Amino acid sequence: MSARDHRVSATDFDRRLSCLVVATADESDLQIDRSVNEVLRLVRDHLQMDVAFVSHFEGGRRVFRHVVQDESNPLLAVGAGDPLEESFCQRVIDGRLPELVHDVAKLPGFRELPATDFQIGAHMSTPIILRGGAIYGTLCCFSFAANEDLAQRDLGRLRMAAEMAARLIDKSNLRGFA
Repeated sequence: MSARDHRVSATDFDRRLSCLVVATADESDLQIDRSVNEVLRLVRDHLQMDVAFVSHFEGGRRVFRHVVQDESNPLLAVGAGDPLEESFCQRVIDGRLPELVHDVAKLPGFRELPATDFQIGAHMSTPIILRGGAIYGTLCCFSFAANEDLAQRDLGRLRMAAEMAARLIDKSNLRGFA
């Protein structure tokens, strides 16, 4: 079953994200980790994307910390990474790539984008900014097919999810976990 088979409504997305804020007030690191994955599941389902992930920027690399995808065909592995400069994530952070892309193949400069082992159609990415203002990494999602229906309100929801992920990561950092 793909993410496209069960879209989470905007109202349900907002409600479930709000519930996560309350539910993680006094949780353990394992529960916080599960909550980050739940945020990604909400993003993936609501935006009808094939993959959603949280990346962490460390030592000039982008490292996948949380990944939600079709487990029968995994594309990204938690803990794997690549040079940050060779990622879509870095391009979003420094403004070379917009946060919302309906069709990556139609971007000017498409040929200069980092190569991937799979096709990326629609792509959304936004920074995860921690309490002190540091950029932790990004919350990203993509689909294999282009999607002209994505709108600024969808990017707004992705940003809300990134803020929630930042709160959870901050909580883990306070405990020395993330």
